[in-house]
Amino acid sequence: MISWQDFENIGLRIGTIERVEPFPEAKKPAYKLWVNLGPLGVKQSSAQVTDLYSPADLLGKQVLCVTNFPPKRIAGFRSEVLVTGVYREDGAVVLASFEHKVPDGSLLA
Repeated sequence: MISWQDFENIGLRIGTIERVEPFPEAKKPAYKLWVNLGPLGVKQSSAQVTDLYSPADLLGKQVLCVTNFPPKRIAGFRSEVLVTGVYREDGAVVLASFEHKVPDGSLLA
């Protein structure tokens, strides 16, 4: 069990994917994403979501991101946020997203 304070310390914010590029240098199939997080600006992320999403599917999609992990280098690319999702039984990742648009940078409540 974690405390409510522990949960509040996780930076979970909503952002809109503004740019998507293939990431052939990654060990596993992935995309490079640029996510607009409102007041936090546009942040980069590497996401292994190629099984279910094309670049066109991702553009404009709002996703839930962890914004306070330290940046991580992945095949020379600086990933600044973690785009969240869940694994299906077949290993494909389904992104955590929202059915109604909210302001970029909104905190998960």
